[in-house]
Amino acid sequence: MGIIRLLDTNTINKIAAGEVVERPASCVKELVENAIDAGATHIEIEILNGGKTLMRVTDDGGGMSKEDSLLAIKRHATSKLSNVKDLLNISTLGFRGEAVPTIAAVSKFTLQTRQKNSELGIKLKIEGGKLIDSHEIGCKAGTTVIVEDLFFNTPARLKFLKATASEAAKIHEYIVKLALSRPEISFKFINNNRPALSTPGNGKLLDVLTGVYGTEISNSLIEINFNVEDFKISGYIGKPNFLKNYRTWQTFIINGRIVNNRTISKALEESYRALIPKSGFPLAVLKIEVPQNSIDVNVHPQKTELRFEDDNKIFKLVYRAVREAVSEKKENADNHDLTEIAAPPETPQYEPLNLEDYFGKPSKDKKNFSVEQAREILKPQEEILVENIPVEEKTVEEIPVEEKINPPPKIEKPVETPKKNNLKLQPIGQVNLCYIVAQSDSDLYIIDQHAAHERILFDRLSSYAGQIPAQRLLIHQVLKFDAQETLLIEKNLELFGSLGFTMEPSGNNEFRLVEVPVDAGTADPEIMLREIISSLPEIDTDSEIDEARRADIARNIRQLVLATTACKAAIKAGQELNFQQMKVLLNDLSQTPNPHTCPHGRPTIIKFSSKDLAKMFKRT
Repeated sequence: MGIIRLLDTNTINKIAAGEVVERPASCVKELVENAIDAGATHIEIEILNGGKTLMRVTDDGGGMSKEDSLLAIKRHATSKLSNVKDLLNISTLGFRGEAVPTIAAVSKFTLQTRQKNSELGIKLKIEGGKLIDSHEIGCKAGTTVIVEDLFFNTPARLKFLKATASEAAKIHEYIVKLALSRPEISFKFINNNRPALSTPGNGKLLDVLTGVYGTEISNSLIEINFNVEDFKISGYIGKPNFLKNYRTWQTFIINGRIVNNRTISKALEESYRALIPKSGFPLAVLKIEVPQNSIDVNVHPQKTELRFEDDNKIFKLVYRAVREAVSEKKENADNHDLTEIAAPPETPQYEPLNLEDYFGKPSKDKKNFSVEQAREILKPQEEILVENIPVEEKTVEEIPVEEKINPPPKIEKPVETPKKNNLKLQPIGQVNLCYIVAQSDSDLYIIDQHAAHERILFDRLSSYAGQIPAQRLLIHQVLKFDAQETLLIEKNLELFGSLGFTMEPSGNNEFRLVEVPVDAGTADPEIMLREIISSLPEIDTDSEIDEARRADIARNIRQLVLATTACKAAIKAGQELNFQQMKVLLNDLSQTPNPHTCPHGRPTIIKFSSKDLAKMFKRT
């Protein structure tokens, strides 16, 4: 007896579902894309339990006849292709004819549809791929698809779904991107009977952006309009000071299709190089129109990837468009020759400097060096960190309150006195208002003033056992968030309070900020809080997890909040320090148990021993 057999249709459908339908969000994506292809102007999406229990997509598109609806639930039945040649010029979002039958194969599926010129519509009920009911009904023109109990007949796949909040967040992310790609369509998203998103459908991308992310975002956006030959790039990017800790706020749309593409991502990253820190990502909604025959969308079952005929050309176009917008160049790009679009600038090379170039002439107050000199000093030894050396007990006179480096608050006794790290550094001067040059015996040290102060504040905040000391704001700030951020805040209000951020609900998706940590200094409380919240979606905060995992999540959020608070409150690069301030900073650094890196892992100190200096000057 042979061991190879032909699989039955039901099994084939379930295998296909593993590719096209891997989670609730992919179901929503496929169904909404079908609604867009059907010419809908209003699309409503409703989910329960992260889409595991219910997903409903309703549109006012063209609808289907009885014959077409019965064909639509069969594999590879589609209105968007007629032969293989059509694959070379696909203008619709869907084209394989797989989504509906594969979703129906792993759920309890209901399809209700009516064409505008028909008196009655048709309703189909399918369970696990089997048609169990079909009859005519009275209904609105358009189509409604209801998906219940996803993966009820494939428990192995159901087992690997993420927590409810994570699945709901992924659906929300997809709908946001779909709304950004089609500003002419009105989208409404309801999550667990609560409105989570609503867009006007007036064709204005800026209105969609403000509807999704809040009206405050409009002041942080740069518009792009760039045309070269048959290529057009439009949309919005964020200003270099408006960053997120993750790439969710980056949407790339090629000929109306949302895609993930490394070429575009890299071009965007290169165009912001030297303008933003390595840990941040700018907002970007780029709508790119290219000749249809220059791309191949038949690459991945979920149609989220595509191939360009010329990746290098796309890279140069995106780089140039973003770079010019960020640089606020107003020149007309309509007649630009692609051969004139330059590649990103290479990293500059630095020539060796002599001893006088390192240190210059001493002044009465302090020594200052240029940034080029600082880079040359740092370049050969950038991986060297500080070694422990003995330190003597020494008190340092406290600096005035108006100075930027604040003494530790004496509100709550720390859990334990941190161990000293045996550093003994004396300041020499400041380089480029960013680095402190110090010495200890025969060794030379370069200290990043921001990273060092960030470490000091982080260790100070971490030393408190429970409630972080907070100070009440004289004027409360009312902050507006999107629906997903609101859910995260509501789940963690108590935790935020224990970390010094006291918030009170004040309206629909609004919270009043009442208190901030005392060590926040002069940092803007709103900017600090928004940066913290922007990182929370990466942390699973669903109620279905066990207590051990919940405690671990709470620790992760605590570390995130403390690190961000320390970063925003720390002295900044470009801030001038006098010798007294430098002495206080170096003394505080000697008191902290982990002086060598900031909370984000960057080095705070680089050491040049006398032996290192001798090698650099070829004395050995």
